[in-house]
Amino acid sequence: MVTRKEKRNREKEANYFFEFLKIQKHFFKDLMNNLKKVADHRHQSYITYGPEVLLFTMMLKNMTGLKSMRNMSESFNKEECIKNVGKVLGLDSLEELPHYDTINDFLSGLDVNELEKIRTYMIKELLKKRSLESYRIEGKYWGVIIDGTGLHTFHEKHCKHCLRRAYTNKETGETNVLYMHHVLEAKLVVGDMVFSIASEFIENESENVSKQDCELKAFDRLAKKIKKIFKRLPICILGDSLYACETVFNLCRAHKWKYICRFKEGRIKSISTEFKAIKELEQSKDQNSLVWVNDIAYKDRTVNLMEATMKTEDGKSKEYVFITDIKITKKNVERLIAAGRSRWKIENQGFNEQKNNRYNIEHANSQNYTAMKNHYLLVQITDIIRQLFEKGSSILKALKKTAKEKSSNLLESFRTRILTDEDFTHLSKPIQVRFT
Repeated sequence: MVTRKEKRNREKEANYFFEFLKIQKHFFKDLMNNLKKVADHRHQSYITYGPEVLLFTMMLKNMTGLKSMRNMSESFNKEECIKNVGKVLGLDSLEELPHYDTINDFLSGLDVNELEKIRTYMIKELLKKRSLESYRIEGKYWGVIIDGTGLHTFHEKHCKHCLRRAYTNKETGETNVLYMHHVLEAKLVVGDMVFSIASEFIENESENVSKQDCELKAFDRLAKKIKKIFKRLPICILGDSLYACETVFNLCRAHKWKYICRFKEGRIKSISTEFKAIKELEQSKDQNSLVWVNDIAYKDRTVNLMEATMKTEDGKSKEYVFITDIKITKKNVERLIAAGRSRWKIENQGFNEQKNNRYNIEHANSQNYTAMKNHYLLVQITDIIRQLFEKGSSILKALKKTAKEKSSNLLESFRTRILTDEDFTHLSKPIQVRFT
């Protein structure tokens, strides 16, 4: 137990920006070099800032919890900030940090594949770490959660890629149209952390399409993207009941992946009926809170179902049913149900954190659609480091701060304490990071 006096002393000694860099260096030692190698679309004669300055500045905006681009330019307008960024990137001649208009102009022309390559480098580095091996499902499969979310909503058409939804005003009877941008995410789940490994924007090819894009269409594209990047990675797809369908089953079989999806009555009627009948027979013999049935026939395959009755926060009982192609046994049923329920982490540790507590991803930092995508991808890149920082930093674990306090402390140290040569000497030394 840390006393209040000990906490005050640790606070005085703590340099949160330095702690952030320690974690970044430990897991992603070549990150800054990768930022420098991003293909620059700008005319070379007009360039003041290299890609690494623009991208690292945006990552710091995200890490420090600043809500808008204007707020970033104002908060970072300090000599300490300029010197710290210059020292981290090895730039002796950095005189200013880029204005938000300069950053948005760069992001408007940046191919989104460039940032996707940065994220892929980071995830592959993480997968090499033995410290994460214990989080595999059944000691073999990496759990990858799939889910979609809305990013931006407009009352007028934003661009030709907008999704459209008509709704009727109940009071006036008037029909209006909402224009939206959505994204489908694939997140690697390791304990309480969820890391974005791939994103697929749900978008119409043009404004005249006969049928709009949707999550399942986007999943087809996302699955191909993941398979191309992580060719031999043993994956178990974790999804809600939308993904309990033949399309997903076929894709998982084709890519040699496993799946565990939430299953709701009526999703696939024949499976639901057989499971219910067998469950009633089994329960008449043994009233258990866990019930499972293997090898239910469905078209050209068999599937396995498991059900758990659990208490909710309000003390009521709720049934959770999951469908999977992993053989269910008495030894693994609880672990498989826990893996299936971990899908909620993309909502809680994922979208909710990014929308409401950390990055305000529903705020459009630019009106340019390509820049919007790149802003989103930069959040996903930053969020990987942020989670590792907050879960792995010994100082943060000891001081037990709120999300807002962590961001504020990082911003304060970045703005008020200039990194020293001694700091950089320490950054080159190996450290140990534990997440328990």
